Amino acid sequence: MVVNGRPMKRMKRRVTADLYDFLAFPAAGDFPAGPFRTSVKSFLTKHALLPPPASLLPHLLTWQIWFRVGETVVDGGESSPAAVCLDVVEEDVARSRSVYCDQCRVVGWSGNPVCTKRYHFIIKADGNSIGGYYKSCTSCGDVLHLSDSRCKSCNKLMTADDTEDWVYNQLEDTTHLLHGVVHANGYGHLLRVNGREGGSRILSGCHIMDFWDRLCKILGVRKVSVMDVSKKHGLEFRLLHAITQGHPWYGEWGYEFGAGSFALTLDAYKTAIETLSTLPLSIFVSQGRKPRTHLQDLISYYQSLSERELVNARDLFCFLMSLIHDARKSSTTVNDVTSKKRGQSCTPGILCAWTRNDIERVEEAMFRVLRAVTGSNWVSWRALRGAVCKVAPPELLDYCLKELGGKLTPYGILVQVRCNPNSGAVEYRLDPGGIPSNGVAAGCNDFSFSNGRSEQYLLQDLGFLYEAILNPQSMSIYGPQATRDLAISSAAKLLDCKQFVKDYKPEKMLSITNPLGVNLSCLVELMELSEEEGDAKPPPELIVLSPNATISDLKYEASRAFQEVYLMFKRFKAEELVGYAGVDESTQLKLLLGSTETVEVRGRCLGKNGVVSRFRMERGLERWTVDCSCGAKDDDGERMLACDGCGVWQHTRCAEIPDLAAVPARFICWRRCGSSATGQMLVTPGSTGLLHCKDETPSMAISGARGAGPVPGFVKSLTPPPPSSVR
Repeated sequence: MVVNGRPMKRMKRRVTADLYDFLAFPAAGDFPAGPFRTSVKSFLTKHALLPPPASLLPHLLTWQIWFRVGETVVDGGESSPAAVCLDVVEEDVARSRSVYCDQCRVVGWSGNPVCTKRYHFIIKADGNSIGGYYKSCTSCGDVLHLSDSRCKSCNKLMTADDTEDWVYNQLEDTTHLLHGVVHANGYGHLLRVNGREGGSRILSGCHIMDFWDRLCKILGVRKVSVMDVSKKHGLEFRLLHAITQGHPWYGEWGYEFGAGSFALTLDAYKTAIETLSTLPLSIFVSQGRKPRTHLQDLISYYQSLSERELVNARDLFCFLMSLIHDARKSSTTVNDVTSKKRGQSCTPGILCAWTRNDIERVEEAMFRVLRAVTGSNWVSWRALRGAVCKVAPPELLDYCLKELGGKLTPYGILVQVRCNPNSGAVEYRLDPGGIPSNGVAAGCNDFSFSNGRSEQYLLQDLGFLYEAILNPQSMSIYGPQATRDLAISSAAKLLDCKQFVKDYKPEKMLSITNPLGVNLSCLVELMELSEEEGDAKPPPELIVLSPNATISDLKYEASRAFQEVYLMFKRFKAEELVGYAGVDESTQLKLLLGSTETVEVRGRCLGKNGVVSRFRMERGLERWTVDCSCGAKDDDGERMLACDGCGVWQHTRCAEIPDLAAVPARFICWRRCGSSATGQMLVTPGSTGLLHCKDETPSMAISGARGAGPVPGFVKSLTPPPPSSVR
């Protein structure tokens, strides 16, 4: 096809060439021009487009930025970059269906006032935009223009509410490759990252995280939290990655321990990692005269493959993950570990204690066993090892088994080795007809132990070892019991640590871009507020001023900043600089403050009309108390229930109620009300004994919904939807 004299494919390449490169945008060396509240506006104005239909929903403006990603081959052998769209949905919180933020609530930011704006950064799984000109009919699913008032297929009348429903459904979609949200104050949440295992055809999880990290830096984002409930190969990745790397997967980009459920601390988190990572493998392998188990065989097998000695759980899982990576990268490439070992007279570490005669003696015993097998039957690795178990120590047996494939016996017969396609087991046999014409046996065997087990079987081994060594629910029984109990406790703690936070410290980057200006962290104090309203303490706002700025300039800019960021400060006016009440307002700040970087202004909200109290905190209007036996004093996102006697909330798990179990219709805590109750949990006569979560019983849960305060005896489960899926 030709358009205006140019072939369509060339036109497409020319268009995509003008797009930003997703893998390099924004440039890593760029710095924010100001705090997030101003940087995000200038960023959108400079780089994004606002489609005309966005005016249909002014409180949900959708900006678009298109990117090219790599090169993909199209019909005819020509290549064209793939394209993806970053949608930035600017949400007016005052008109939003969800005013309060559950993510802020569980990460420890529930005391922040409600912001005026939320910015959603979204990349859809199909690479298209959620904005633009088209939507789906809520009745038949046909594609409609946003301005269409009626569906042409089913004749359904489309209202403004239908369009709004469609946009909100996009915000709640769990299939997005990326979904991050940042409040106007610069505090944000990474809700979702879906890499290749999550359905991405173009972008990996690392590509998406690199882009998100660069974007947060250029926008002047202050802090970003992430709830890590992601999975890798079907396993809890925060546990597996903590064991192999000492931190969560998000730690590769600077995310650190933010808040632990059940009052877990940073020290407890680090101790749990160290305890489980250094768990010695010897306690699994050494079982006296008991029959060998599959767990022991797997550990011994991978110990024999590794060039370095595998001593503890971290060594084992790091090595296995590296084998999976190599198998995925190239299933036909021989692992460097094996290739380095071939041709060596001895291996490093413990095998150097054995002589060549020792190795030849073991090999001869294995040759005799294989000769005794009739026909062309295969002998498994486990059976062959068991037949010669008394000939040499286990370490030497494993080494000889690994090197046995491709060797010529003294009788001129070749040893074949394979990976059984059905069971995944390594097997051996003698093949008289397998000698190559040049008489050289080396290299005539295509099997290598390092890649002999396919990726599928390596993943099966990973899952088995994870369940037996790391999973607290299925950990293998071994001794001593105290060591196992400590390992189970440590694994449970790592699974309970889901909240991780990165502090971007934009003020440090601003000092580089604006070295001569006045950059201040400004706190605010409200006058004439009630005790309840006085609980609202916003974090300091970054104020950027000119070098000659005065106190008057600071008060003006501080008033503007807090008005722009927080709903309860819409009519705020700064009246004095705390600590400098008698100083003339024309005094320059550099002369007055010197090297001071933090200041506080005092002011009032003029003409308040209930707005202050409604938007004073992200936690909402609820007045509840958490006091759990584990030490928790605030909502951490785990399931809780309230005592019918005192109304205090605690975890159901800490009350010995399993997470998936129903709770009684009446609950009395033993800490405060136990002396006046016969038991910890009571069931009222004639009741079913069951209690549903708030969202499950509409007739009863309305009074327990957000904003109305907790209802004694009701369970609350405020954990947001899983924010991140798979890499």
